[in-house]
Amino acid sequence: METFSLKTKVISGPGAIEALGRLGCRRVLLVADPYFQKTDVPDKLVSATGADFAFFYEVKPDPTVELAAKGTALVQDFKPDTVVALGGGSAMDCAKAMVYFSGQTIRFVAIPSTSGSGSEVTDFAILTHDGVKHPLVDEALTPDVAILDGNLLNALPKTLIADAGYDIVAHAVESFVATGAGAISRSLAKDAFSCAFTMLPASFAGQTSVRQSVHNAATMAGIAFSQSGLGLCHALSHALGGQFHVPHGRLNAILLPAVVEANCAANAQYAELARGAGLGGSVDTLAVRNLRNALLQLRKELRLPQTLSQAGIEPRQVQEKADTIVKAALEDPCCATNPVRPTAPTVQKILRQVM
Repeated sequence: METFSLKTKVISGPGAIEALGRLGCRRVLLVADPYFQKTDVPDKLVSATGADFAFFYEVKPDPTVELAAKGTALVQDFKPDTVVALGGGSAMDCAKAMVYFSGQTIRFVAIPSTSGSGSEVTDFAILTHDGVKHPLVDEALTPDVAILDGNLLNALPKTLIADAGYDIVAHAVESFVATGAGAISRSLAKDAFSCAFTMLPASFAGQTSVRQSVHNAATMAGIAFSQSGLGLCHALSHALGGQFHVPHGRLNAILLPAVVEANCAANAQYAELARGAGLGGSVDTLAVRNLRNALLQLRKELRLPQTLSQAGIEPRQVQEKADTIVKAALEDPCCATNPVRPTAPTVQKILRQVM
């Protein structure tokens, strides 16, 4: 039996941020990446709503518990009827935590400015504390409205397209084979994977016309994994990211091919995804090999690192913290829905492969 629900109203298309003006906002707290303080986007949001605004521009990559607490105090003081998160996954995760811990009933609107995290439609938020990333999972974290405006994507730097884009791929692959997957989530994951795999290289090369489609794919993958769960790639990425602060999508690009290889017991599901994306394979082992080769080729096309060393993490650093990394990965909630129950030797083997 499959249970599928979607709380978030999704508004998609170029110029979609104007829809904020139709929500009846009176008092708005905008939580944004610092980059937006230098743009005209906040002014457009103020103009569209005519509401009273307060601004929280202190979001940093891998938002900490302390940062979320500071933002929560602002929520409690300003008492908005609407919180708007504008930016990437860090801005949305920080804003989710601020609303959640404020204890107030507040409409939450997510406006992603990158295509990858899927946080605009998920019940996940990631906060960092003492070098460990802690996934929060609660239906109350799910945004009420997601606004997907392709016009916000025209000036994305190539590194951000690559890092965030590979996160779409990892979300789609892991959610398709996750133990919580069902027919509906797999359909969304398959379409998200096919779209991202096909269009990311064009977006990376500067073709802005495909970016709305990639943006939609990120949201589809987010819906899929919010329903089905993720797996070892994300668990290990969270563990490594908490220690070394390498972009999350970049870590996923390094880890995903090795995790697919480690999860060989799920070959039938991987093969189904590969064939659905047009990668062929007359038998499962061939289809999975084609999928893994496609993941490696996409990583190369997006100029992402192949190893942790190429990402700036020396093998010695990994070895020194290996026990902490393995423990954090195995305790991560994403491990619970990996298609194969991970063990410490499995995680250690993957670390050796990607070092």
